[in-house]
Amino acid sequence: MSFSISDALWLFVILSMLQPILARKLTDMRRLSMISHLEKQRGSRVILMVHRQETMKLLGFPLMRYIDIQDSEDVLRAIRMTDDEMPLDIVLHTPGGLVLAALQIARAVEAHKGKVTVFVPHHAMSGGTLVALAADEIVMCDHSVLGPIDPQIGQFPAASIVKAVEAKPVADLDDETLILADVGRKALAQVTAAAAELLAVRLPREEAQALAEKLASGTWTHDYPIPAAEAKALGLPVSTDMPDEVMTLMTLYPQPVRQSGGVEYLPIPRERPGKARKV
Repeated sequence: MSFSISDALWLFVILSMLQPILARKLTDMRRLSMISHLEKQRGSRVILMVHRQETMKLLGFPLMRYIDIQDSEDVLRAIRMTDDEMPLDIVLHTPGGLVLAALQIARAVEAHKGKVTVFVPHHAMSGGTLVALAADEIVMCDHSVLGPIDPQIGQFPAASIVKAVEAKPVADLDDETLILADVGRKALAQVTAAAAELLAVRLPREEAQALAEKLASGTWTHDYPIPAAEAKALGLPVSTDMPDEVMTLMTLYPQPVRQSGGVEYLPIPRERPGKARKV
C-alpha cells in the first residue's frame, strides 16, 4: 500500500484540526481532576465561576464574558446538589455582570448553612464582589482585587446620572434624562439594600448599611480596584492565605491565544541562589 505526499499532507491537515480539540479535552480532564483533588483535600464542594474575556474574539469583535442567567442557574443547581452542612468553596474570576444573576447567587450563598469561602485569585469585580459579600470568608492574594458594586444604567453609572440631574434645573432636562435618573435612584436603592442585607448577617446593622452605601453609591469609579488590605480595612472578612492548588487550577483556564503576546516568562518557580528551601 503506497503512501504519497498528498496522503501525508491530508494527514497533517487532519491532525492539525484535531490537535486543538484534543488539547482542550486534556485540559478539561486535568481541570476536573484538580477540582476533585481540592474537594477531597478541603472536604468541600468546589464551584468555579471563571470568565476569560480580554482577548477572545469572533470575526475580529471581542466577546465579553460576564455573570449571566446561565451562570446563576448552574451555581444554584450545584448548591442544591450539595448537603446543607457541607462547606462551599467558590473560586471567582469575573468582571461582574447582571445584578439579577449575581444577586441570585449571593442570596443562595448566604443561605447555605455550611461555611462558604470565596477565593479571588485575581479579580472579582462588581457582581463578583456582590457574591463575595455573602461569604463567611474571602480569600485573596495580596494583589487580588474586588470592586465597587454601584449599578450601571446603560453605559453610565447610576450615581453619576443622578448627580448630573441634581446639578441642573428640571426645565433644562429632557424626558429621557429624567427617566434615566429615576431608574438610577431605584437601582442605587435596590443594590444598597441588597448588599446591606447580605452584610448584616456578619456585621452590626449600622456598619452593614454604611459599608453597603460606600460600595454601591459611586464613591469610586466602577473599575476601581480594592486590594486585600483595603477590603479588610473596610470590614470584610478577608484572608490572604491563598492555597497553591487554587492558583494552579487557574492555569487550567487558559486565556485564548493572542496574536501577539505582551507578557512572557519561563513558567517555573524561581528562588534566590543560596536561599534555604522550605521543608
